Amino acid sequence: MQTEPARLAEAPLSPGRIRLALLALALGGFAIGSTEFVAMGLLPNLAADLLPGLYAASPAEANAQAGWAISAYALGVVVGAPTIAAAAARLPRRTLLLWLLVAFTLGTVFSALSPTFGVLLVARFVSALPHGAYFGIASLVAARLMGPGKRGQGVALVLSGLTIANVIGVPLITWLGQTHGWRVAYLVVASIFALTFAAVWAFVPWQAGDPSATMRNELRAFRRLQVWLALAIGAIGFGGFFAVYSYVAPLVTVTAGLPAGAVPVMLVIVGLGMTLGNVLGGRAADRNLPRALVVYFCMLLVTLIGLALTAGTVVGLAAFLFLIAVACSALSPAIQTRLMDVAHNSQSIAAALNHSALNLANASGAFLGGLAIAAGYGYVSPAWVGAVLSVAGIMLVLASLGVDRRRRRRIRA
Repeated sequence: MQTEPARLAEAPLSPGRIRLALLALALGGFAIGSTEFVAMGLLPNLAADLLPGLYAASPAEANAQAGWAISAYALGVVVGAPTIAAAAARLPRRTLLLWLLVAFTLGTVFSALSPTFGVLLVARFVSALPHGAYFGIASLVAARLMGPGKRGQGVALVLSGLTIANVIGVPLITWLGQTHGWRVAYLVVASIFALTFAAVWAFVPWQAGDPSATMRNELRAFRRLQVWLALAIGAIGFGGFFAVYSYVAPLVTVTAGLPAGAVPVMLVIVGLGMTLGNVLGGRAADRNLPRALVVYFCMLLVTLIGLALTAGTVVGLAAFLFLIAVACSALSPAIQTRLMDVAHNSQSIAAALNHSALNLANASGAFLGGLAIAAGYGYVSPAWVGAVLSVAGIMLVLASLGVDRRRRRRIRA
């Protein structure tokens, strides 16, 4: 006998209800994008408030130490994404999303109320644990809502909240934090998570989890070579974007010679490119996933080289930052869809692992770009570092597709 939720789940949904459900899921992406990236613009505020002694002696050192808050968040994503997705795959998907949003809300409030820097690091780590699991489960829900043949577009719709956050949410909340205090900024983000909870509860339909899923079955994804290759594609190839994005401020002010007020403008340009790329990437992944990966990685390589050669000019800087953002954001739904394809029955963990890989790319790209700058090669050098990482991404894509071809030949034989 079917349960009441099961009967409701089988009822057809109107197009309006589907749109509201997708918007609710995207709102969660908007909140996550805000909580992840707003710290980058508020590092001096965090340092001055929580590290006052060090900030008075050396603002540069205090700002560098405050950057650990960003690293703590990235580490939380890497740890939480596979762990939560594997452990909770059997739960009904809307129920799991609601619990994840509760964790986001409480973790962000915890961040805003942190009395010391050490407590803030713990709070940011805890806040990040649901990050990958939310995007993974929300992508599965969106793909089912969109219907057959539109899985990539469903993933892109969930990620659209993240890209729009870079255009609207991050600049506005950063300004709010600069004028009213960083704690107020995080409380605003927490309120967005609470609003998302209400929207998901009201509009997202009940969907069953995977009744056969167990922690052991989900973790079997790690026994597949193609899963590791797909993770490497994201963790290494995507690092090219973060090598540049992490140092965009000095690239604007030192290399291009623009005033500090131009930095937010360039960030908006990057956000617009990410928004466009997310839409293009979702559609391209549905049409021809292997071609989408190859084309957009090649685009990323070419645009990074273009930025390295023209970053001293305003037009070149703006144009290539926009195009780099288009290429990278188009790759995100394509890589996530690829992971879901090669993981077979381990869908929950596969959908979440993409965000672990991208946060590893965040850490590695920023680290390698910083090494190049520290070696005296200038603020353009991260673009060349990114180009090398993009070449590695292309090689990994070709290797993964080659494994597919050999497997198909064996099957035919």
